[in-house]
Amino acid sequence: MKRAPYNVLLITADQLRHDCVGYAKGYPVRTPNLDRLAAQGTAFSHAYSVLPVCGPARQSLLHGRRPETFGALWNYDGALPVAALQPDAYTWTQTLARSGYASAYFGKWGVNPVHDATAFGYREVVGEAEYRRFAAERYPDVRFANGYFGETNPIPVEDADTHWFAARAVETMEKLQEAGGPWHIALHFAAPHLPSRPSGRFATMYDPSEVPEWAGFRETFEGKPYIQRQQLLSWGVERFDWDDWAQIVARYYGVVSQMDDAVGRVLDALARLGAADDTLVIFTSDHGDLCGSHRMMDKHYVMYDDVVRVPLVVRLPAAAGRCPRGVASDAFVYNFLDLPPTLLELLGLHSCDPGNLQGRSLLPLLADGAAPEDWRDAVVSSYNGQQFGLYTQRMIRESRWKYVWNTTDIDELYDLQEDPAELVNRIGSPDLAATLAELRLRLHGQLTADGDPLAGNEWTRRQLLGNAKLSGDDGQAGRG
Repeated sequence: MKRAPYNVLLITADQLRHDCVGYAKGYPVRTPNLDRLAAQGTAFSHAYSVLPVCGPARQSLLHGRRPETFGALWNYDGALPVAALQPDAYTWTQTLARSGYASAYFGKWGVNPVHDATAFGYREVVGEAEYRRFAAERYPDVRFANGYFGETNPIPVEDADTHWFAARAVETMEKLQEAGGPWHIALHFAAPHLPSRPSGRFATMYDPSEVPEWAGFRETFEGKPYIQRQQLLSWGVERFDWDDWAQIVARYYGVVSQMDDAVGRVLDALARLGAADDTLVIFTSDHGDLCGSHRMMDKHYVMYDDVVRVPLVVRLPAAAGRCPRGVASDAFVYNFLDLPPTLLELLGLHSCDPGNLQGRSLLPLLADGAAPEDWRDAVVSSYNGQQFGLYTQRMIRESRWKYVWNTTDIDELYDLQEDPAELVNRIGSPDLAATLAELRLRLHGQLTADGDPLAGNEWTRRQLLGNAKLSGDDGQAGRG
């Protein structure tokens, strides 16, 4: 595969579920432009967020390391103090800038509360504050009254944030392409993060009566951590039935399709400018969304696939040589950790590798669609708390088993072969004691290798290495 200073177009969604893109064939969401992109590249069905919260995930994307290793534990816009990635830290975006790339950033940030993207290698930045000023001046009478549950946006589609940011990205793409030389554009949509507010035709695109229940909706919380039941009360959704949720999900679908339309405009512009063959295109999301699955809102305090599993599509530049199209890979990948080494390898910037990136280049998977024999067969994700206080979780997910280590509550063990919706917690099953012990040992090994401080704590270490954890149902230690 030919290496060259290709252009890089990175597009991300915020809180987009892995099963809410058309090509995934999970739910009836229409995303023709993302489907087109998937047909032209490689779509990963088992891509995972390293930490399913916006800020830490986005910082990890730039830095190439797990958030816990540099203090990015939760969003910095909450009530809790937090460390954030600093401009003097390694980022691949600064590497691109030093290598002659002209870079521009559009949309949601979430990396540092003081420094914007210009401190991390981008020449031009158009953020959410700029859009808010535009909307306030153009539509001063617009008011929203339904909070996080969402509602129709009276602002026309052309001026909605999705299409406004896409238009700004296209304008800049035209200038950078005309100027010559490699460029990098990052377009980070805030959609479909709650509250979902679709505009125009997208507000009525989906009939709530035709929206199917999530596979995980029939949650009983039997044998589950207390905090999951509490989450219903914290959001005020404890009495919601599917008719209530269907209204919210229909709006979520609508915003996803609206964002897809905006993505299509960017991809069309790339082709119109004659830049498609020389541009690496990546689409993904920072994490997913419960949106009523397991009867819960948002994404906090859980490690269900609804929130940790994300869409990821990579389309190699045609100029790179052999580039399989329409490939569906089921290899376990990290959407953010694996992108920095992928970019450095494809762009011929090996000498700029800091030597401590924690992901792996995806190029071997993209070359012919098959994973090398030594490719990972499991992923690890983490969570440290946010809106309602601190709550530490670590998850290891294999093809069949998912183990969630909840340091201050009952653990979770799911058989994804028999229970893909993760409704039955098998943590107390005597016949799975050996499986549980193996997963705990494996999780501890990966956390230790990755420098997660939680694995080195004397007291928490006993939970993993000694199986010294209460099962939650009979008060006995050692079984989980």
